[in-house]
Amino acid sequence: MCRHLAYLGPPIPLAALLFDAPHALARQSFAPRDMRGGGSVNADGFGLGWYREGDPVPLRYRRDCPIWTDAALPALAAATVSAAALGAVRNATTGMPTMETAAAPFTEGRFLFSHNGRIIGWPESVTGLAGTLPVRDLLTLDAPTDAALLWALVRHRLRGGASTVDAVGETVLAVEAAAPGSRLNVLLNDGSTVVATAWTHSLSVLRRPDAVLIASEPFDDDPGWRPVPDRHLVVATTAGVTLTDLSERTATA
Repeated sequence: MCRHLAYLGPPIPLAALLFDAPHALARQSFAPRDMRGGGSVNADGFGLGWYREGDPVPLRYRRDCPIWTDAALPALAAATVSAAALGAVRNATTGMPTMETAAAPFTEGRFLFSHNGRIIGWPESVTGLAGTLPVRDLLTLDAPTDAALLWALVRHRLRGGASTVDAVGETVLAVEAAAPGSRLNVLLNDGSTVVATAWTHSLSVLRRPDAVLIASEPFDDDPGWRPVPDRHLVVATTAGVTLTDLSERTATA
C-alpha cells in the first residue's frame, strides 16, 4: 500500500506537510501506523504536486527512491509555498515495477491524483474496464500499474464531462464490481476541491477554520482529526467537508 495526503488552505511551505509535523508524510514512509496488512514501509518512490498562485496547472516532483534518501528535498520543500498540494509515498505491490512514473501524483490539466491501495486480481480482473478506454490511453499509461490504470479510468470520465465526484465515485464502484475486495482509497485535487474515498483502508480528515487536510494517517495528535468511515466519499474545500456513503450508489461501466 501507500500513504498520501492533500491540503487546501492558506499558503504554507510544503515542508509543513512532509517533514515538520510529528507524523508528517516523510515519517509515515518508514514508520506508518495503519497499513492494515499492506506492507510495512513506503520506500518505492514518492511524489509531490502543488499549485502556484494564479496558475491552475500544478507543478510536480516525482522520484523512484525513498523520500528520506532525497537530499535536495528538505530545502526544496522549505522554500516552496502553496495553498493546495498533494503528496504520496509508495509501497509497490509485488510484481509491479518501481519507476519514477509509477509514483503519484498522476496529473493532467488542473488535476492531481493518487491511489492508496490495490486492485485484487490485477490485471485479469480489470481487463474489461481497461477495454473501455481509448487505445491511445492504454498505450500511454504512466506505468503498467493498477494505480495508473485507475487514474486513466477517472481521467476518461473527467474528459467526458463527468464531475469530479462522479468520476471518482463511479470509477471506484466499477472497479470494486470487477475486482471485489480491492483497496481503493484515492485523492483527486483540482486546487480548490479535494475528492477522496475511503475504501477498505484508513483515511482521516482535519478541518480547520481556514484549511482542510486529508491523509492516510493523522500528522499529529490534534483532536480535530476524524476518521472517514469505510466506503465513503469525501468532498473537501476550505469552506467545509461532506461525506457520502458510496454503498448507496450503483456502479456504472
